[in-house]
Amino acid sequence: MELAQNIQAVRAKIAQAAADAGRTPGEITLCAATKVQTDETIRAAIAAGVQVCGENRVQELTAHLEAGAYEGAGVHFIGHLQTNKVKQVVGKVELIHSVDSERLLRAIHSQAEKLGIVQDILLEVNIAGEESKGGCSPQEAEELARLTAQLPHVRLRGLMAIPPVSLEIGSNRPYFQAMRQLFVDIKEKMSDNQASIDCLSMGMSGDYADAIAEGSTLVRVGTALFGPRPPMGTPRTDIHK
Repeated sequence: MELAQNIQAVRAKIAQAAADAGRTPGEITLCAATKVQTDETIRAAIAAGVQVCGENRVQELTAHLEAGAYEGAGVHFIGHLQTNKVKQVVGKVELIHSVDSERLLRAIHSQAEKLGIVQDILLEVNIAGEESKGGCSPQEAEELARLTAQLPHVRLRGLMAIPPVSLEIGSNRPYFQAMRQLFVDIKEKMSDNQASIDCLSMGMSGDYADAIAEGSTLVRVGTALFGPRPPMGTPRTDIHK
Protein backbone atom coordinates (compact mmCIF):
# COMPACT_ATOMS: atom_id res chain seq x y z
CA MET A 1 0.00 0.00 0.00
CA GLU A 2 2.42 2.67 -1.23
CA LEU A 3 -0.13 5.47 -0.96
CA ALA A 4 -1.07 4.58 2.61
CA GLN A 5 2.63 4.49 3.54
CA ASN A 6 3.19 7.88 1.94
CA ILE A 7 0.28 9.38 3.85
CA GLN A 8 1.62 7.94 7.10
CA ALA A 9 5.11 9.31 6.35
CA VAL A 10 3.79 12.80 5.59
CA ARG A 11 1.69 12.83 8.74
CA ALA A 12 4.73 11.76 10.76
CA LYS A 13 6.79 14.58 9.24
CA ILE A 14 4.00 17.06 10.00
CA ALA A 15 3.90 15.84 13.60
CA GLN A 16 7.68 16.19 13.94
CA ALA A 17 7.70 19.67 12.40
CA ALA A 18 4.90 20.71 14.73
CA ALA A 19 6.72 19.33 17.77
CA ASP A 20 9.93 21.10 16.75
CA ALA A 21 7.98 24.36 16.58
CA GLY A 22 6.27 23.81 19.94
CA ARG A 23 2.95 23.12 18.24
CA THR A 24 0.57 20.16 18.14
CA PRO A 25 -0.13 18.16 14.95
CA GLY A 26 -3.82 18.92 15.33
CA GLU A 27 -3.11 22.56 14.49
CA ILE A 28 -2.12 21.64 10.93
CA THR A 29 -4.49 20.38 8.23
CA LEU A 30 -3.12 18.10 5.52
CA CYS A 31 -4.71 18.96 2.19
CA ALA A 32 -3.99 16.34 -0.47
CA ALA A 33 -3.35 18.11 -3.79
CA THR A 34 -5.15 15.78 -6.18
CA LYS A 35 -4.19 17.43 -9.47
CA VAL A 36 -4.33 14.88 -12.36
CA GLN A 37 -5.21 12.03 -10.01
CA THR A 38 -7.93 9.54 -10.95
CA ASP A 39 -11.21 9.00 -9.11
CA GLU A 40 -9.86 5.64 -7.97
CA THR A 41 -6.68 7.13 -6.53
CA ILE A 42 -8.60 9.87 -4.72
CA ARG A 43 -10.94 7.29 -3.17
CA ALA A 44 -7.92 5.24 -2.10
CA ALA A 45 -6.34 8.29 -0.47
CA ILE A 46 -9.52 9.04 1.47
CA ALA A 47 -9.79 5.40 2.53
CA ALA A 48 -6.19 5.67 3.79
CA GLY A 49 -7.02 8.65 5.97
CA VAL A 50 -6.93 11.81 3.84
CA GLN A 51 -9.60 14.17 5.16
CA VAL A 52 -9.22 17.16 2.82
CA CYS A 53 -8.63 17.13 -0.95
CA GLY A 54 -7.49 20.19 -2.89
CA GLU A 55 -8.21 20.53 -6.59
CA ASN A 56 -6.35 22.83 -8.99
CA ARG A 57 -8.52 22.71 -12.09
CA VAL A 58 -12.23 23.42 -12.41
CA GLN A 59 -12.72 20.71 -15.04
CA GLU A 60 -11.17 18.05 -12.81
CA LEU A 61 -13.11 19.29 -9.79
CA THR A 62 -16.39 18.98 -11.68
CA ALA A 63 -15.59 15.50 -12.97
CA HIS A 64 -14.52 14.19 -9.56
CA LEU A 65 -17.61 15.67 -7.90
CA GLU A 66 -19.89 14.06 -10.47
CA ALA A 67 -18.16 10.72 -9.88
CA GLY A 68 -18.46 11.04 -6.10
CA ALA A 69 -14.70 10.64 -5.77
CA TYR A 70 -14.41 13.00 -2.79
CA GLU A 71 -17.02 11.23 -0.67
CA GLY A 72 -15.87 11.17 2.95
CA ALA A 73 -13.53 14.16 2.64
CA GLY A 74 -13.71 17.93 2.50
CA VAL A 75 -12.94 19.60 -0.82
CA HIS A 76 -10.96 22.81 -1.36
CA PHE A 77 -10.19 24.65 -4.59
CA ILE A 78 -6.50 25.56 -4.58
CA GLY A 79 -5.79 26.56 -8.19
CA HIS A 80 -6.20 29.72 -10.24
CA LEU A 81 -9.88 30.58 -10.60
CA GLN A 82 -11.21 32.59 -13.53
CA THR A 83 -14.28 34.74 -12.93
CA ASN A 84 -16.17 32.97 -15.72
CA LYS A 85 -15.84 29.65 -13.86
CA VAL A 86 -16.96 30.86 -10.44
CA LYS A 87 -20.38 29.21 -10.83
CA GLN A 88 -18.68 25.81 -11.09
CA VAL A 89 -16.84 26.24 -7.80
CA VAL A 90 -18.86 28.39 -5.38
CA GLY A 91 -21.00 26.20 -3.17
CA LYS A 92 -19.21 23.08 -4.40
CA VAL A 93 -16.15 23.40 -2.15
CA GLU A 94 -15.62 24.26 1.50
CA LEU A 95 -12.80 26.73 0.87
CA ILE A 96 -11.45 28.67 -2.12
CA HIS A 97 -7.73 29.38 -1.59
CA SER A 98 -6.98 31.57 -4.59
CA VAL A 99 -8.87 34.86 -4.38
CA ASP A 100 -6.48 37.52 -5.66
CA SER A 101 -8.54 40.40 -7.06
CA GLU A 102 -11.56 42.53 -6.29
CA ARG A 103 -13.22 41.34 -9.49
CA LEU A 104 -12.93 37.69 -8.48
CA LEU A 105 -13.97 38.43 -4.91
CA ARG A 106 -17.12 40.21 -6.05
CA ALA A 107 -17.94 37.45 -8.54
CA ILE A 108 -17.70 34.84 -5.78
CA HIS A 109 -19.88 36.97 -3.52
CA SER A 110 -22.48 37.44 -6.25
CA GLN A 111 -22.74 33.71 -6.93
CA ALA A 112 -22.85 32.89 -3.21
CA GLU A 113 -25.63 35.45 -2.77
CA LYS A 114 -27.64 33.80 -5.56
CA LEU A 115 -27.21 30.44 -3.82
CA GLY A 116 -28.06 31.89 -0.41
CA ILE A 117 -24.80 30.71 1.13
CA VAL A 118 -21.63 32.11 2.67
CA GLN A 119 -18.51 30.97 0.80
CA ASP A 120 -15.29 30.62 2.79
CA ILE A 121 -12.24 32.06 1.04
CA LEU A 122 -8.52 32.71 1.40
CA LEU A 123 -6.65 35.58 -0.22
CA GLU A 124 -3.75 34.38 -2.37
CA VAL A 125 -0.66 36.53 -1.82
CA ASN A 126 2.25 36.68 -4.27
CA ILE A 127 4.64 37.16 -1.38
CA ALA A 128 7.80 37.09 -3.54
CA GLY A 129 6.42 39.40 -6.22
CA GLU A 130 6.98 36.84 -8.99
CA GLU A 131 5.63 38.04 -12.35
CA SER A 132 4.98 34.47 -13.46
CA LYS A 133 2.53 33.76 -10.64
CA GLY A 134 -0.91 34.91 -9.67
CA GLY A 135 -1.75 36.38 -6.32
CA CYS A 136 -2.10 39.89 -4.98
CA SER A 137 0.50 42.02 -3.24
CA PRO A 138 0.52 42.23 0.57
CA GLN A 139 -0.96 45.74 0.35
CA GLU A 140 -3.71 44.53 -1.98
CA ALA A 141 -4.42 41.66 0.42
CA GLU A 142 -5.07 44.15 3.20
CA GLU A 143 -7.42 46.11 0.92
CA LEU A 144 -9.29 42.97 -0.13
CA ALA A 145 -9.55 41.87 3.49
CA ARG A 146 -11.25 45.14 4.36
CA LEU A 147 -13.62 44.70 1.42
CA THR A 148 -14.74 41.27 2.63
CA ALA A 149 -16.25 42.96 5.68
CA GLN A 150 -18.73 44.61 3.30
CA LEU A 151 -19.65 41.37 1.50
CA PRO A 152 -21.90 39.21 3.69
CA HIS A 153 -21.83 36.18 1.40
CA VAL A 154 -18.09 35.59 1.67
CA ARG A 155 -16.18 34.78 4.84
CA LEU A 156 -12.47 35.52 4.99
CA ARG A 157 -10.69 32.59 6.59
CA GLY A 158 -7.09 33.67 6.01
CA LEU A 159 -4.27 33.72 3.46
CA MET A 160 -2.59 31.41 0.97
CA ALA A 161 0.85 31.67 -0.63
CA ILE A 162 3.04 29.82 -3.11
CA PRO A 163 6.66 30.97 -2.65
CA PRO A 164 9.34 30.51 -5.33
CA VAL A 165 10.33 27.00 -6.34
CA SER A 166 13.72 26.21 -4.80
CA LEU A 167 15.84 23.13 -4.21
CA GLU A 168 17.69 24.78 -1.35
CA ILE A 169 16.38 23.68 2.04
CA GLY A 170 15.14 26.58 4.11
CA SER A 171 15.28 29.12 1.30
CA ASN A 172 11.58 29.88 1.53
CA ARG A 173 11.48 30.53 5.25
CA PRO A 174 11.76 34.33 4.86
CA TYR A 175 8.67 34.25 2.64
CA PHE A 176 6.82 32.10 5.15
CA GLN A 177 7.82 34.49 7.92
CA ALA A 178 6.51 37.43 5.90
CA MET A 179 3.24 35.61 5.29
CA ARG A 180 2.85 34.85 8.97
CA GLN A 181 3.34 38.52 9.85
CA LEU A 182 0.85 39.61 7.18
CA PHE A 183 -1.64 37.06 8.53
CA VAL A 184 -1.25 38.45 12.06
CA ASP A 185 -1.53 42.04 10.85
CA ILE A 186 -4.70 41.41 8.86
CA LYS A 187 -6.27 39.45 11.69
CA GLU A 188 -5.59 42.30 14.11
CA LYS A 189 -7.01 44.91 11.73
CA MET A 190 -10.12 42.79 11.09
CA SER A 191 -11.03 42.82 14.77
CA ASP A 192 -14.71 42.10 14.17
CA ASN A 193 -13.86 39.05 12.07
CA GLN A 194 -10.97 37.57 14.06
CA ALA A 195 -12.88 34.42 14.95
CA SER A 196 -13.13 33.36 11.30
CA ILE A 197 -9.55 34.23 10.30
CA ASP A 198 -7.79 31.03 11.26
CA CYS A 199 -6.16 29.55 8.15
CA LEU A 200 -2.66 30.19 6.82
CA SER A 201 -2.27 27.95 3.78
CA MET A 202 1.40 27.59 2.89
CA GLY A 203 3.83 24.77 2.33
CA MET A 204 3.93 22.04 -0.32
CA SER A 205 5.77 18.75 -0.76
CA GLY A 206 9.25 20.28 -0.78
CA ASP A 207 8.91 22.80 2.03
CA TYR A 208 5.94 22.04 4.26
CA ALA A 209 8.10 21.37 7.33
CA ASP A 210 9.59 24.87 7.04
CA ALA A 211 6.11 26.31 6.52
CA ILE A 212 4.87 24.63 9.69
CA ALA A 213 7.85 26.03 11.59
CA GLU A 214 6.76 29.51 10.51
CA GLY A 215 3.10 29.12 11.41
CA SER A 216 1.29 27.37 8.57
CA THR A 217 -2.04 25.85 9.57
CA LEU A 218 -2.64 24.03 6.26
CA VAL A 219 -0.17 22.34 3.92
CA ARG A 220 -0.99 21.38 0.33
CA VAL A 221 0.87 18.16 -0.47
CA GLY A 222 0.73 16.27 -3.75
CA THR A 223 3.98 14.68 -4.92
CA ALA A 224 4.97 13.43 -1.45
CA LEU A 225 1.67 11.55 -1.29
CA PHE A 226 1.04 10.43 -4.86
CA GLY A 227 4.52 10.46 -6.37
CA PRO A 228 5.56 12.49 -9.44
CA ARG A 229 2.55 13.62 -11.44
CA PRO A 230 1.92 11.77 -14.71
CA PRO A 231 1.45 13.81 -17.90
CA MET A 232 -2.03 15.24 -18.31
CA GLY A 233 -4.35 12.65 -19.82
CA THR A 234 -2.30 9.69 -18.62
CA PRO A 235 -4.38 7.34 -16.47
CA ARG A 236 -2.85 6.72 -13.05
CA THR A 237 -4.01 3.46 -11.53
CA ASP A 238 -0.93 2.06 -9.85
CA ILE A 239 -0.43 4.25 -6.79
CA HIS A 240 -2.77 2.41 -4.44
CA LYS A 241 -1.91 -1.14 -5.45
